[in-house]
Amino acid sequence: MKGTSLIVSVVLFVAVAVLYVLHFTGSGNSGADISEQNVRQSEPGGLRIAYVKADSVLLNYDLAQDLHDEFAKKQEAYTSEYGTKRQSFEKEAAAFQEKVQRGGFLTEQRAIQERDRLMGKEQEILQLDQDLSTKLAELQTANNQQLLDSLMSYIELLNAKEQYDYIFSASNILIGDEAHNLTSEVLKALNERYAGKKE
Repeated sequence: MKGTSLIVSVVLFVAVAVLYVLHFTGSGNSGADISEQNVRQSEPGGLRIAYVKADSVLLNYDLAQDLHDEFAKKQEAYTSEYGTKRQSFEKEAAAFQEKVQRGGFLTEQRAIQERDRLMGKEQEILQLDQDLSTKLAELQTANNQQLLDSLMSYIELLNAKEQYDYIFSASNILIGDEAHNLTSEVLKALNERYAGKKE
């Protein structure tokens, strides 16, 4: 039984090797025949497919860079605002603690009022941190939507002219013919369009 299994495996291996050689050597087809097949595939009866490396476009798109720079500035400003208020609060809290330890308050009621004021200020700072984080998240979402809208509007415009059946995002494509890769064309057009709007 093992001998039969080995023979079948060898025969299958030889068959796959022959198919592989025939496929990649063209099995006698000339270059003209192959290019004729490619032309036939892109004729109106065939499926027209292209792809775009969206991550590459977004990394090199001038609008994406400008939005990122604007986001970084706001993030830095928010961090600075929060840091300044937090530092001020920590100084006040340390001064309060020191005053309590040395008995600097005339009455216990006054110490309780100061403690409550500081607790309220701490809550304001925590709320500020949450508000600023929310604003940054909303800004990031708006930026991403703006980039996606810009990319999709151009691809729809391109497809109105080229009439592809499908345009894929290359993040899911493992192997693809570079002739169907629209990334550089899309990136160039997006940057030109964005430069025109900036002027």
